[in-house]
Amino acid sequence: MEPLRGDETTVGTTGVVTRGCRIERGTPRAVLDADIRPRFAWGTDAESVAACGAVATVTADGNSRFADVKREATALFDRCETPGTLPSAARPRLFGGFAFHDGDHDGEHSPWASFPGASFFLPEVQVTATETGTWLTVTATGDDAAATAERRLEAWRERLREGPTPDRTQPPGVESRERTPSQKTWREQVNAAVESVARGNLQKVVLAQALRVRLRRELSVPGALDRLAETYPNCYRFMLSPADGGTFFGATPERLVSLRGRTVRTEALAGSTGRGDTPAEDEWLAAELLESEKDTHEHELVANAIRDQLEPFASSVRIGDRTVRRLATVQHLRTSITAELARDGHVLDLVEALHPTPAVGGLPPDEALRTIRETEAFDRGWYAAPIGWVDAAGNGTFAVGIRSAVATERTATLFAGAGIVADSDPDREWDEVQLKYRPMLDELE
Repeated sequence: MEPLRGDETTVGTTGVVTRGCRIERGTPRAVLDADIRPRFAWGTDAESVAACGAVATVTADGNSRFADVKREATALFDRCETPGTLPSAARPRLFGGFAFHDGDHDGEHSPWASFPGASFFLPEVQVTATETGTWLTVTATGDDAAATAERRLEAWRERLREGPTPDRTQPPGVESRERTPSQKTWREQVNAAVESVARGNLQKVVLAQALRVRLRRELSVPGALDRLAETYPNCYRFMLSPADGGTFFGATPERLVSLRGRTVRTEALAGSTGRGDTPAEDEWLAAELLESEKDTHEHELVANAIRDQLEPFASSVRIGDRTVRRLATVQHLRTSITAELARDGHVLDLVEALHPTPAVGGLPPDEALRTIRETEAFDRGWYAAPIGWVDAAGNGTFAVGIRSAVATERTATLFAGAGIVADSDPDREWDEVQLKYRPMLDELE
């Protein structure tokens, strides 16, 4: 039986072979608990996926990182032999994401030191659970790729059949907290941004904060994902552990884009308030949010910008009704947006066109990004950036990496932001950011 390990192989001109089968026992969580790096998890209300090991990796940096990943991904899938009997959910995917900015991180002491400008991997092992069943998919490369894939499939099928159900882990507890910036500095940053809006330099800018926490015990990120799935079942739960370093994970309510065939789905998510202590208070807060001039203005900026970014690709763009999206600790204004492409496309072209949306960057984009770089005293890394998957057909789904943290052993750094517009109040925006920390803090405390 082949050793169950995660050796990375560089794929040159050799072929890539995929094998897969339906399994009656085994879960995506079992793949994560093997702790073979790199590893990736993805969960929605429709499917859960876990992957580990790498037969090939694709990395890129700089402003061309989206196009570079697309080119390398296309070349890699062109060499991939996949049985036609595998359903689309079980077919091999590249998993990964991108940094928010196109520049370098803060250095070797940054929690993002192991996260380049873009990083994706084609996994050795992938388990996909859907409403119709669970599938095991394995991939191999080399001169004897087909035989290696068959051995790997049998080894993991046996491992998943015999493996115990993972125990539910408890939150590690928080020992100390360190905020960046302080509330005093935050007020100064917000006031400066409001003044920039008043001068006409900006329409909106999203400023973020970082919260570094020291944990009482080492964190089990797969365990945290299980707890997030219970509290935030309608969010995109994700986790990426590169070959070394920390793990980026979260439960984001915001989809950047998904592409299937020529159908594009995305959304505007901007404008926030808290949850009420009673159903009546909850309804009152939702109604107040829908009527808020500040929040509806911020939301319209985002929805209009997404429509404008999609129009060059689309034969039609449809904007849905504005609604309130309720999560466990916060409510958001949400507008669904769908489009039909004018011709066959690739999800990474749409990712490049949409990132960053005004919901996490601002308007105009260049001025907002310049303001963010000059204002924030920490490295955003992959926070608020695209994370997800792409397949051989160019289909895929990417979420916006908010409500997230990067964790290493007993340290985790959480991130959250707020959209600053003309009538933003620094203290109200501070309170909004604290609400947005709650999903991750609740899984740590």
